[in-house]
Amino acid sequence: EPTNHLDMATKEMLVEALADFEGTMLFVSHDRHFLGRLSNRVLELTPEGLHQYGGGYTEYVARTGHEAPGLHPAG
Repeated sequence: EPTNHLDMATKEMLVEALADFEGTMLFVSHDRHFLGRLSNRVLELTPEGLHQYGGGYTEYVARTGHEAPGLHPAG
C-alpha cells in the first residue's frame, strides 16, 4: 500500500512524483485519490477471470457501476 502512514502533503508529493514517471507502474491501493490520479488502466481479477478497463479507475467505476471493495475515502 503505497500511501499508508503518509500525511496529506507527503501523499500529494508522492502522487506528483509518480505522475511524472514515464515508465510502467503496477500498483495496488485502497486510496481512491491515488487510484484516480495515477491509473490509466484497471485490471480486475474475478472468479470468472481477468478483466481490463481502459481509462483508469474513474472510467472503471463508470463502466461497472461499482467501486472496488475495501477502498478508503479520498483524502
